[in-house]
This record gives sequence, C-alpha cells and structure tokens, in this order.
Amino acid sequence: MRKWLLIIVPIFTMILLASNLSAQSIELLQKGKPTSIRGLSVVNDNTAWVSGSRGTIAITNDGGKTWDWKQVKGFEKSDFRDIEAFSAKEAIIMSSGAPALILKTTDGGENWQVKYKNTDTAYFFDAMDFVGKKHGLVLGDPIKGKFVLMETNDGGETWNPFKNPPDALPGEAAFAASGTCLKISKDLITIVTGGSVARLIEGSFQKPSWLYDYLPIIQGKNSQGAFSESSFIFVGGDYANDKSTEGTAAYFDPNLVSIKTGYELSHKSPGYQSCVEEIPSGNYLSTGTSGSNISNDGGRTWSKIDDVSYNVCRKAKKGKLVLLAGDGGKIGIFKP
Repeated sequence: MRKWLLIIVPIFTMILLASNLSAQSIELLQKGKPTSIRGLSVVNDNTAWVSGSRGTIAITNDGGKTWDWKQVKGFEKSDFRDIEAFSAKEAIIMSSGAPALILKTTDGGENWQVKYKNTDTAYFFDAMDFVGKKHGLVLGDPIKGKFVLMETNDGGETWNPFKNPPDALPGEAAFAASGTCLKISKDLITIVTGGSVARLIEGSFQKPSWLYDYLPIIQGKNSQGAFSESSFIFVGGDYANDKSTEGTAAYFDPNLVSIKTGYELSHKSPGYQSCVEEIPSGNYLSTGTSGSNISNDGGRTWSKIDDVSYNVCRKAKKGKLVLLAGDGGKIGIFKP
C-alpha cells in the first residue's frame, strides 16, 4: 500500500497543479483605443486607473466592466508611463520624455494640476511608487553617473531631489515599461536596471548608502535587462527579441547565498516580460509583449496562460482584483 501511495500522490499533485493552471486565464475587457498603456494602479476591487500615450487616462469604478476615458487637457502629446491612484478621486501621473512632468488630480481626472515640470531634455522619468498617500518617489534615468530620484512627503504636492541617489554604471538605465522597476516600502527602496548591466539596487530612507547586486537577467544591449521586480522575483529580457527565453526571469534563493549571490535564473523562463506582480495565494503573474505567465513556485518555473501582448499587470492594493493593460488601449482581467 505504501509503495502505491508513493506513486499515486506525486501523480495526483501534478494533475492538481495542471488543473489549477488551466483554470487561470485572462479575459479581454477593452481594446481599440489610440493609446499605449503602461501606467496601471488598482485601488481596490472596484476602482482602478490607467495612463498612457497621447495624454490618455481612464478610470473604472465597477471592477473593469466600464471605463471613463479622458485626454488630459493641454497634455495631449504627453506619454504618461506611470500612475499612482489613492481613490476614485485622487491620482498622480508621471510623464516620460520632455518635459518631465508630474500631475495630480483630486476630482476624478476632470482637472489636473502640474506639481513638477522640468524642460531639461536630460530628464527621462521611468517609474513612480508610494508608501501610503504622502511619501513617494519618482525614478529617472541617470544624469552624470547618478540615477534621478525625486521625492515627495506631502502627497505629491511638492517634489525635491532625493538626498542621496544611487550611482549608475556607464550605459546603465531603467525601463519605463510598466512603472515597476522601482518599488518602495516603509524603509526599503529597490530598483532594477538594464542596458549595459542588469542590477538590483537596494537602499533605505534612513541609511545614506546603497547595495548593488548583479542579476543573471540577460544584459549588455540597450534593449536588455531587468524590467520589473516583485518580492525579489525578477523579469525582463530583450524587448527587441521578445520571443527569446534567454535570461528573462530570475528569483532569489536564500539557500544559495553561501555559495554565490543567491540570484538564480528561472528553469522554465517565459519570453520577454515587462512586469511581474505577486497575486493572491502567493503566486506570481508576469506579462509582456510575448504573452502572460504564472509561477506557482516562487519564480523558479513559469507556465504561459495567455498569448496576448500586455505591458503591465497590477493587483489591488486592498482586494483581489488583478488587471492588465497594454497597447491599443487594451485592458484585461486575470481570472484565477
């Protein structure tokens, strides 16, 4: 009897995992809008915002069923690569390119106020993140060997240069692909980079120093590197060769720290991915122009669940709603 159990239990487990994966899918909610969406902020199971090119923003208050689309007046040519929303009324958007802009609304996107503007063409914003409603950072590509970091402590009303931004190597940059190359918590700042190198940069709001770790993600070209991080699961690749699975995903394994850095390439990697997000049940969803994938084992292996191209995937800050967004005004919902 014990011998049969040793055979049957692993087989049953494999069948159960396969069944769970097959049940997971992505349903297309919206498409056909003349905008490329890279900014996505899901407030709760009802409210979410997106932002993109051509000065476009949209908001849903019914879990993604319907969307109210708008162009920000006076900024119809801006590319709003990231958005941070706090409610159905309040949100902050960040533009990449010149001029570098940060705008805020408190009336559901009807009106926007410019909170930061820089016409210096050296400035290129990549991502934004907040811890709570008051404290936030915006990350920009390096200038004179230092990454640009702008900080707010008053909910985005004012922005000032971070006191000690991290160093950048020649040819290193960040990707304004999904707004998730920067993550912050109460005291931890994490940045993932690409270009000449792929690195994880870790810092603290309290300590005036940074830690730099090389990642095994493919690197060396402007189109290659780490694009996104979630709980030390990393995705990226080469957006110019999005079907390639070489060096596109990695994870941190504490058991490997004693013999090497602890960062290990995923064994079954997806194609190029621009975003990764921890979703309910401790699993991870990643997405990119090559399709969307699920990992149920902490980033060690990945399984494709959808072939449609998206740029970003995000889970509700309070709730379980998981949405995706991409080119052509495309918006999808993850079905667990």
